[in-house]
Amino acid sequence: MNEMPPQTAAGKVLWHFSMSLDGFVAGPNHTMDWVTAASHRPGLVEEYTGTTGAVLGGRTGWDAYPDPGAIYGGAWQGPLFVLTHHPGDAHPTPGVTFLSCDVAEAVRIALKAADGKNVEVFSPTIGRQLLDRGLIDEIDLHIVPVLLGDGIRLFHNPGGPPVRLEFLNGDERTAAVNVRYRPTPIG
Repeated sequence: MNEMPPQTAAGKVLWHFSMSLDGFVAGPNHTMDWVTAASHRPGLVEEYTGTTGAVLGGRTGWDAYPDPGAIYGGAWQGPLFVLTHHPGDAHPTPGVTFLSCDVAEAVRIALKAADGKNVEVFSPTIGRQLLDRGLIDEIDLHIVPVLLGDGIRLFHNPGGPPVRLEFLNGDERTAAVNVRYRPTPIG
């Protein structure tokens, strides 16, 4: 497996998450404490804060973490769009625009605001809808060595067809990614 090339600011729509090995992007009730125990390669946060022009999220995630200053630990600032069916009951927050429109329109608005940089999608539900419509350019995952067993799945589409993906950080585009872990005691 080759090293992951750095992310570029190319006006892409990225479905971007840290994810547990068993496919969860948040624990039960949107808990995220499991992510803080992971280490990432040097410069990762700076790479994404420099290439992200706007963030698109969903209302459930926003209600769990209603702080736009917390994105990338406060290292990123920019337009945040929250797609919701009920914008009228959302608490107005500086830097946050609550949208009640079709997901394709939300992406169009976010891409315009991103001004040539990438739009990061921080919602499993919105990401799945965009994927269904062919509006996701890349799925960018950081797999954290933990098994959560419960929570919010990255892709939950019971009865839907499989979605084939192309591996971008290697020469073999259909290669399986091999990971090897050993259970460690907690504590």
